[in-house]
Amino acid sequence: MPVTLPADLAAAILREVIVGLVRRDGPALSSHQLGVFLTCYSVDGEHTVRGLAQRLDVSKSVITRSLDKLAGLGLAERAPDLRDRRSVLVARTATGEALMREITGAAVQSAAGWQE
Repeated sequence: MPVTLPADLAAAILREVIVGLVRRDGPALSSHQLGVFLTCYSVDGEHTVRGLAQRLDVSKSVITRSLDKLAGLGLAERAPDLRDRRSVLVARTATGEALMREITGAAVQSAAGWQE
């Protein structure tokens, strides 16, 4: 269920999360990579390159390059789709789950700061 936030609160939360990612020890993610990562980890269901490209309204090559980086960082894995050999599934990883917990924790903490 979507939550409606005032624009200034939404922007502040987004800023805090992104600044937290910039400051953290580890490799940086581009906006494309972050968009693919967040979609894979926050939208339930199976994800394919084709499906991610459609959902994010970008080319399959953008998704492929983003997944190359995410896979290289251990944040996602590719797996064959046994039902459709032309398709590749994107799988979550323990490292990616940990990063997602970090991101959502930062967002919750930021939102809580605005409510005090």
